[in-house]
Amino acid sequence: MVLREPRPTKFPLLFTADCQLIEPAVAYLHEHFIQRGYSAETLRTYAEILYDWFETLEQNAIDWREADAVDLVAYRNRMLSQLSGHTGRPYRTSTINHRVRGVLRFYDWLVRHRYLEASALAGQPRNFARAQRPRAARGSSSPTADRNFFVLRQYESLPHPLTSAQARELMAALPPPYDLMARWQLYTGLRLGELPRLNVSDVAGIKTSTSPYEVIEILRKGPKQGYVLASMSLLDETACYVSRHRRAWLNRARRRGSADSPSALFVNARGNPVSKSAYQLQVSRAGKRCGIKATTHVLRASFACMLLARLEQLANDGADINPLLIVKVLMGHQRIATTDRYLRAIQVDEYALTAVMDTLFTEEK
Repeated sequence: MVLREPRPTKFPLLFTADCQLIEPAVAYLHEHFIQRGYSAETLRTYAEILYDWFETLEQNAIDWREADAVDLVAYRNRMLSQLSGHTGRPYRTSTINHRVRGVLRFYDWLVRHRYLEASALAGQPRNFARAQRPRAARGSSSPTADRNFFVLRQYESLPHPLTSAQARELMAALPPPYDLMARWQLYTGLRLGELPRLNVSDVAGIKTSTSPYEVIEILRKGPKQGYVLASMSLLDETACYVSRHRRAWLNRARRRGSADSPSALFVNARGNPVSKSAYQLQVSRAGKRCGIKATTHVLRASFACMLLARLEQLANDGADINPLLIVKVLMGHQRIATTDRYLRAIQVDEYALTAVMDTLFTEEK
C-alpha cells in the first residue's frame, strides 16, 4: 500500500459510471498537484482532460485500460466535428492538440508507474510542432509520419506587442488598482497567476537608491523561486497606491465590519484581494474602449518584445550579453524555445520593433 499526503479540500476525484473510483487517475493528479507543486489551474485542466477522455470511453463502452490509437483518433475527430459543451463554439486546434497530448502523457505515466504493463498509447511521440514541415521526396518514407499521427496542423501565432501610444491609452482607461497591476505586467513581465501573489511585504521597506531598479523575489509558475526587476518609478507609484487607495479601502472595509486584513498587494475598493478574472475583465473592457485587443498576456508579451529588442540592439553594438537568456530568466520561461517566439515576433514585424524600442520606462517618470 502506497501512502500519500492527504488530498486537499475540493481535490477532483474521478469515478466510473458504476461509482468506482479510478484510482490511477486520482494518483496521477495527486502527484502533479501535491508532489510536483503544479498550480490549481493546471490541476483543473488535467482533471478536465481526463474527465472528458473517460466519459468518451464510457459512452462507447471502451475500457480505459485497453484504449488504443484508433480510440484516440476517434476522440480527436469527435472534437473536430462537434461544438464545445462549455463554450458552444467549435474547438480550437490548440485545444484539441492539448487534450490529445494530455491523454498521451497520462498513459505514459500509467506504464511508467506500472498501473499498466503496456499500452498502445504509451511511448507515442508528443511533438505537436506548429511549423509546416517540408514534404518527403516521392517514394521515400518520412520519419515524421508516425510522429504526426495524432497531430492537427497548427500554425504558431506570434505575440503582438502594444505600441507605446496604445500602452499609455490603455493605462489611462483602467481604474485603480487595475492600472497599477497592468503597469507591473508591462514593466516586469509578470504572469497573470504571479501578479496576485505579490504581497505588501515584497515591496515595502525598499529605500531609495542610486540604482534605477530593485530586484523583487517572487514565486514563479511551478511553483519555483524567481525574481523580476522593478524600476524605482514603478516602486514609487506602488508605494503611493499602498499609502492612499489601498489604505483607504481597507479602512472602509474595517468600518463595515470586515475583520480580514489581507497581505495581498492589490485589493479592490471593497478591501478584498483582486481576483484574476476581475483583472482580466477590466483589461479587456479598457481595451475595447480604446479600440485595441488588450489582454493580460499582451501586456506581458509587450514587456518581452520591448526588452528583447533593446538587448538585441546592445548585443549588435558589441555588448557581451545573451539577449534570449536574459529575457528567459526575467520571464520565468522553462524552455528557451518559448522565449524565441518573442525574437521572431520583433523580426517579422518592423513596426512592432520600432514601437517597442520607444522607451516606456522613461515615459513613466
